[in-house]
Amino acid sequence: MKLKTYVVGLFLSQSLIVSAQTWKPVPGKIASPWAEKVDPLKPLPEYPRPHLTRNNNWKNLNGLWDYAITGKNEETPKTYQGKILVPFALESSLSGVGKTIDKNNLLWYKTSFSIPSGMKNNILLHFGAVDWKTDIWVNGQKVGAHQGGFDPFTFDITAFVKKSGNQELIISVWDPTDEGPQPRGKQQKKPEGIWYTPVSGIWQTVWLESVPETYIASTKQTPDIDAKTLSINAHVQSAANGDKIRITAFDGKTKVAEQEVDANTQATLPIANPKLWSPASPFLYDLKIAVVRNGKVIDEAGSYFAMRKSSIGLDKNGVQRMLLNNEFIFQYGPLDQGWWPDGLYTAPTDEALKFDIVKTKEMGFNMIRKHIKVEPARWYYECDKMGMLVWQDMPSGDLGNQWESKLGQMGGTDKNRTPESEAMYRNEWKEIMDDLHNFPSIIVWTPFNEAWGQFKTKEIAEWTKAKDPSRLVNSASGGNHVITGDIVDLHHYPDPQMPRPDLFGPTHAIVLGEYGGLGLPVPGHTWKEKDNWGYQSFKTADELFDKYASFMNRMEYLIKKGLSAAVYTQTTDVEQETNGLMTYDRKIIKVPEAKLKEVTNKLYNKSLVELK
Repeated sequence: MKLKTYVVGLFLSQSLIVSAQTWKPVPGKIASPWAEKVDPLKPLPEYPRPHLTRNNNWKNLNGLWDYAITGKNEETPKTYQGKILVPFALESSLSGVGKTIDKNNLLWYKTSFSIPSGMKNNILLHFGAVDWKTDIWVNGQKVGAHQGGFDPFTFDITAFVKKSGNQELIISVWDPTDEGPQPRGKQQKKPEGIWYTPVSGIWQTVWLESVPETYIASTKQTPDIDAKTLSINAHVQSAANGDKIRITAFDGKTKVAEQEVDANTQATLPIANPKLWSPASPFLYDLKIAVVRNGKVIDEAGSYFAMRKSSIGLDKNGVQRMLLNNEFIFQYGPLDQGWWPDGLYTAPTDEALKFDIVKTKEMGFNMIRKHIKVEPARWYYECDKMGMLVWQDMPSGDLGNQWESKLGQMGGTDKNRTPESEAMYRNEWKEIMDDLHNFPSIIVWTPFNEAWGQFKTKEIAEWTKAKDPSRLVNSASGGNHVITGDIVDLHHYPDPQMPRPDLFGPTHAIVLGEYGGLGLPVPGHTWKEKDNWGYQSFKTADELFDKYASFMNRMEYLIKKGLSAAVYTQTTDVEQETNGLMTYDRKIIKVPEAKLKEVTNKLYNKSLVELK
């Protein structure tokens, strides 16, 4: 190592230590137990991509970066206003900043990084998620731009980095929140009711990866349990004539299948005697994918898959039922919004990220509806490992159309969105579906929620189904005023009800997409001291549980009549909402997990429904 490089590196390390010593979360709000475990020198250090793993050729760039807020049309700032802890959003406590911006502002980031000597090949710069429009410069040169707040994106920065020394990375972010038509979920400039604090800027891990000139850029893995096969499409970047892809499947250390095909063509692996993935037995096979040139491996990555099937089928009464692996399993889970009092969209630590899933399982649920938010890839990985079914919503945006939900019928209007607004939705929904395709826990796609920006419902539902026939499509949860897709979904608070089987059951599975909302504010653990609310509020946990238990008795009746699934609102309190089974800070579980599980288990009685 040259002396100059060593001195510069030592100076930067000492500067980071000094900055870390002065960093602290923004006070004034409640925090989860993991907030105090955040290390500003290495926040969220885990490898961020469970599929396509190259664990030895990457570098995490999370940490303290410089930040500045300027007018929307201003150039790169000459001075910065302080430090921000990446990857926590600007508005969050854990960012150390806790400020807000609007459509008239730009949020700027600057950091320096070195490239380890072992990373000698092409350098990729990965962003897990940045909300919303991102522009990137490396060493003063514009690398590119990206629009979208929920999908990961990557730039090849090989041509922009210097051969040695420290590299400068500058990022600008523009985020109009609810002043723009882009997908934004529940963010609102003035949070109230069911609308929450904005999330601007970087909110997932930023990292470098070293790859050869020809490398595996992505894979698409689709199981077929009836044919006992796994189809794999591997996209090989800069493939040469004659390059092959070798795909090997393992059960533990035992090889169960292998196939070699031309690069960028589909492989179909036979999986004999497949072990099926389910909540009761979440078995995962391992994968090894290699690019082979003239018999030599030039790139290799790891992955995994599961053999499972999501479909619908008739019961003996002629009602369509949601099926998993050709069997009826009642799907029951909480509405999970994935918000944190200290990190907003971002869990403070990987341990915190797992916590909600673990507790959901312990409470007796077998499914989670991920509500108009997309999680980091590691969240879905944990669901895959734990056997947690996932219904994935598309984050909503461009609201304003009318919606009405009544027992047995749904009414509303599609919104007339501008071509720009439509393009934003379509582009991001496509990217989300592509990015999440390989996670077997996801069994339902939900393009819309309650007519929030819902448009061209039939067209979008049919496009979603055509893009991924391996999963069910819930065209518009609670907003099914156009009957399409595979599912009809009613929202009804607080007690459980369902759409009329005689109207919809012959063609669509019937589900209760939201109900419950039983509120219990716990003093000392609320976002606000007053004006907290629930759909029905209680003074004690015992009162809340008695009501919940009565719902379970009602649910048994509905299952027999035709109900395939239900979603209880909700996993945790979120800001001023106190409908959670846990407080927002996760420090209080309002009703013991075992107590909830005992009354919930009756819903999984297979004798309730007999298939045709």
